[in-house]
Amino acid sequence: MDQQAVHEQWEQDRATFHELVAAATTADLHRRSDGTRWTNQQLLFHLVFGYQIVRALLVLVRVFGRLPDPVSRGFAATLNAATRPFHVINYLGSCGGGLIGPDRAARWLDHIIASLHRSLDRADDADLVRRMHYPTRWDPFFQPCMTLADIYRYPARHFAFHQRQLTLSR
Repeated sequence: MDQQAVHEQWEQDRATFHELVAAATTADLHRRSDGTRWTNQQLLFHLVFGYQIVRALLVLVRVFGRLPDPVSRGFAATLNAATRPFHVINYLGSCGGGLIGPDRAARWLDHIIASLHRSLDRADDADLVRRMHYPTRWDPFFQPCMTLADIYRYPARHFAFHQRQLTLSR
């Protein structure tokens, strides 16, 4: 894993987010995004939440990666069975989270990315190959089995995908 490339991508996403927020008008923020039921403001929060969720995913990999493989496979199957409630919570969470406002979301993203930088810097090769099964029905970027290195790369993929759905003025 090219850790420096991951660090650089996170910083690019952070800078892009700040640029998006700085340029967004009130009308932009209230406009519907493309391909989601969220407004741009809600989708901006969802971009941040994609980074936030990584902190929990890292804990899961570190725990389940030490357990027998069938345990994480069963956990992933259980989560896949709960896909419908997950999607409702994911949707409503970003609806509510969007209320914090884009400037606060930008400061939160700064904090999250700083935390992820420290975490990645502490990870060694043995950590980065630790893996677990994931609920593939929850997110198009979840693979059946993912390593810690995959999880560190996840938020940038999520960010890029959803950034294309924003309908902010250019």
